[in-house]
Amino acid sequence: MSDRILAGLMALLVRPTRLFRSAIVLKPSTLQALHKAMSKQKYRVLFSPNRRRKPGPKGPSAELIRAVVEMKQRNPSWGCPRIAQQIALAFHIQIDKDVVRRILGHHYRPGQPSGGPSWLTFLGHMKDSLWSMDLFRCESATLRTHWVLVVMDQYTRRIIGFGVHAGSVDGVALCRMFNRAVRGQRWMSKYLSSDNDPLYRFHQWQANLRVLELTEIKSIPYVPLSHPFVERLIGTLRREYLDNLLFWTTTDLENKLLDFKTYFNNHRTHNSLEGRTPDTPVSRPIASLRSFGWQPHCRSLFQTPIAA
Repeated sequence: MSDRILAGLMALLVRPTRLFRSAIVLKPSTLQALHKAMSKQKYRVLFSPNRRRKPGPKGPSAELIRAVVEMKQRNPSWGCPRIAQQIALAFHIQIDKDVVRRILGHHYRPGQPSGGPSWLTFLGHMKDSLWSMDLFRCESATLRTHWVLVVMDQYTRRIIGFGVHAGSVDGVALCRMFNRAVRGQRWMSKYLSSDNDPLYRFHQWQANLRVLELTEIKSIPYVPLSHPFVERLIGTLRREYLDNLLFWTTTDLENKLLDFKTYFNNHRTHNSLEGRTPDTPVSRPIASLRSFGWQPHCRSLFQTPIAA
């Protein structure tokens, strides 16, 4: 190191015309390292942020960056594809999920943590009048068991409704839950898919299907993949909503599920629908990045941008 420093100082005293002839006293590796260091310094100077850059493709605007970051802050559980879809839905601006990922990686700082398609999947895409239903249970704030029956349209991914019952479920309660879930529908589906739960063998339930003129389709026993859409809906409902709040009574749970149904059907984008919502309104105002507001859903658990 001392020899190299001394050689560098002595090089300052040598005329430039004789400097190349004197380079033979150095090792080739030293010259290569010096050349590499000078090349790095050259490109560092050329492409330094302090220098005035040449015109080129511009990145996302400051308004778009602010909207993406604020959407992530208001909805920490949303991923990059969901944020890109919500931006396209609200502002009609197509943005790639990788651009969203780069924006969040540079500008977003998170706070403290508060097999293949089955036959039923194929049938759901071929028929536009197939409903799926399933049961799951949840516990109230007082640890009382509540059963929830969810009914969804398998083709449009739209939630038809929920039926809630506190306590054990029998044939009569199951019929009451289903009729409550599908109340207010202008038309009924022709087919209804369900799993092989023993509850669906009650004679009251079979009689209810005959009255409603519904044909029941059973999934494959012990294969959850054969009933994918409603199973995923239940997982989304638990993960994004029910695991983040408490309910007290059956009425309280019904009201909160109704709020989630409105948000899910009208404001939440879906990958399977190419970023659209299950219920697309006739006219949705296009928001502007310069002036927009935030619409809270499900007691401000979710927030989506709207036109100001």
